[in-house]
Amino acid sequence: MVIDPAGDAPVLLEAIARRDVAWVVLTHGHFDHLGAAGEILAACGGRLAVHIADAPWIVDSTGTGAALFGYSDTAPPADRELRDGDVVTAGGVSLEVLHTPGHTPGGICLLGEGHLFSGDTLFAGSVGRTDFPRGDGRALKKSIVERLAPLPNGTAVHPGHGPDTTIARERRGNPFFPRA
Repeated sequence: MVIDPAGDAPVLLEAIARRDVAWVVLTHGHFDHLGAAGEILAACGGRLAVHIADAPWIVDSTGTGAALFGYSDTAPPADRELRDGDVVTAGGVSLEVLHTPGHTPGGICLLGEGHLFSGDTLFAGSVGRTDFPRGDGRALKKSIVERLAPLPNGTAVHPGHGPDTTIARERRGNPFFPRA
């Protein structure tokens, strides 16, 4: 499973080492999380999964936000449109889809085995921006409070940008996280 292949397809393909890829999963539909998806799928096989609310946007550079910055990054159409509670499995790993709208309407986190792949929902000490088209600050706050704050303190968080963190660390120091 490859999560959010942003770009640098040759580097990613070297790391994948030509293994079969069952899934490329996008935590949301922004260009900086999907730029290498098509190349990875072409080289390694697999299918593309994204939340149903972002699926229509990934095939167009305006929808991915790339056009705003003069880029043209898009992804192929989704093979699977994810919903809250779905499970994506590859090899012996199963990750549950947590719908966490706010950064985009179809933002998701993937949770499994004490690890959370948070995309742009949660960063170490911050959260993803909501000032881009389709962003919603209130929805993002609700996602943090209702979906991520209840997770165990020891949950390792792997954000889409920046260093890894834990739920405990974010509970203590992230200004967007609810206080106990």
